[in-house]
Amino acid sequence: MFQARLAEVQRGVQPVLDAAIARHPAGQLRDAMCYAAAGGKRLRAFLVLEGAALHGIAQLQALPAAAAVEALHAYSLVHDDLPAMDNDDLRRGLPTVHVNWNEATAVLAGDALQALAFELCCDPVLGPPDRRLDLVAALARAAGAAGMVYGQALDIAAETAAAPLTLAEITTLQAGKTGALIAFAAESGAILAGANRAPLAAFAAALGLAFQIADDILDVTGTEAQAGKRLGKDAQAGKATFVTLLGLAGARARAAALVAEAEAALAPYGAKAQNLRAAARFAIARQM
Repeated sequence: MFQARLAEVQRGVQPVLDAAIARHPAGQLRDAMCYAAAGGKRLRAFLVLEGAALHGIAQLQALPAAAAVEALHAYSLVHDDLPAMDNDDLRRGLPTVHVNWNEATAVLAGDALQALAFELCCDPVLGPPDRRLDLVAALARAAGAAGMVYGQALDIAAETAAAPLTLAEITTLQAGKTGALIAFAAESGAILAGANRAPLAAFAAALGLAFQIADDILDVTGTEAQAGKRLGKDAQAGKATFVTLLGLAGARARAAALVAEAEAALAPYGAKAQNLRAAARFAIARQM
């Protein structure tokens, strides 16, 4: 059931993204934006739509917010892959944007996708102006220098640190780099409804960390074909990960405990949150 719902979200969000990108002038920049925004699991969009459903918001009303978080996620990947950052040549099984075009086009495509995310959050279909303003502010906080970008900055600094990061430092880093955008996605339905965000915030905090631990495990146990990206780069660089700090068995146990925390946080929603519980389990069972 979860996989079917995730596929439904993928089918629903992609046309919204494509249509939003298609409104821009034709050319290399638009082509690169479209290329970067294609594919992916769409887990963040799934969280937006399921969180909205918990608060009685129909999918059609919430789709612009789901597309927004995926546009911002796509931007983050394009910039993360650049030679000045993680210097990756493979993403989602395809050449990264700067490899397929060039670095300047990749920078500009990422910039444009970031701007598009905020434009999508202003779509009148999402609800009254004050709710949309709250959504824009939440996305800005999640994406910026106290959220995702902060986590990325910590990750880059770790490459030249005198000693590997501690478990607490890795947790802080990933709470920004991976967790902040997952938190926005999970909480956006409550934001649009003007409802209490606390249960979904607790759910997202545990989910985001479990998701990253699963990534670290896949980096050791998976294949590039499964992941769609290069693996083992952190180990080659001598960087600490949840696996290096906890061991493979310890990392798996910690991820499983976090999934239990995430599921427990959803108790106020009862059976209505079954899809979100399934998403938490998927986060550590996935092979990509």
